[in-house]
Amino acid sequence: MHAVAFDRADSPTEGRTSLRVAVPMGSKWAPLASALLAEAGFDLGQRTDPAQRRVADPANDVEFFFLPNRDIACYVAQGAVDLGITARDLALDSGEPVRTIQALGFGHTMLRYAGPADADWQVRDLAGKRIATTYPRLVAAHLAQRGITADVIMINGKVEAAVVLGVADVVADGVVTGDTLRAHGLTPFGPPICTSQAVLVERAGAAASPARERFTRALLDVVFAQCVSTLLCDCHRDLLEVAREVCVGIAAPTVEPLADPDWVAVHTTVPHHAAGVLMGQLASAGARSVRLAQLVHRC
Repeated sequence: MHAVAFDRADSPTEGRTSLRVAVPMGSKWAPLASALLAEAGFDLGQRTDPAQRRVADPANDVEFFFLPNRDIACYVAQGAVDLGITARDLALDSGEPVRTIQALGFGHTMLRYAGPADADWQVRDLAGKRIATTYPRLVAAHLAQRGITADVIMINGKVEAAVVLGVADVVADGVVTGDTLRAHGLTPFGPPICTSQAVLVERAGAAASPARERFTRALLDVVFAQCVSTLLCDCHRDLLEVAREVCVGIAAPTVEPLADPDWVAVHTTVPHHAAGVLMGQLASAGARSVRLAQLVHRC
């Protein structure tokens, strides 16, 4: 774990803010985490020096600590910070007693095995093989569940070269598109070991606090707004029940009168992935002005 030096004002009993939050640094989706926090109304300042690990937001009584993604679960578990934004697979692999509060909707990946593309690999073929990975606990547990004995080799950083250099027979790595693996002559095989995305975590068993609740609610309001849209249409009263059946969203649809007494405005909140299908169903039922409006969070 990378050590972070906390000065006198960082001590638990002196000069401490109500809430400390760990934010990933160095990972490719670290800017997404910062953007999410900014949209939720938190001020991360102008962090021009990569060595700057601490940013205070006195208006919200929060301190942000920029830490390596892999270390965040440890800092949260030890109580050095109250909350952390990290990858689900890294939190699980750490073995630390942390609890996921909410998935944050970005940084999606799958941990998968990958071997040389010139062979037809199956998970059972891993018996007796050398597997290079940055997720040794997850891989070891996955193999043990299947009664497979293999040599799990821990490698920090990129593992794709391990097969070419003769260090391992296969790898287990996070896969998004698979392009990096293919560039190294590897192909994924078998079901995912773990699916992952960015998550907000806290120490398991941590006592609730108003500061943690305020922060969590502000962040999750933005996540919610990014995942749903408002579906709107004008509907003849004769078709209102049909429209209500179609508009089964996150909450019951709202119905409002229009200038024409035979027509009403209907709107509801629906997940993005379902919006297109619902719009088509409403149009087919005779609704007019079927449209979407994405929810916008304002602090």
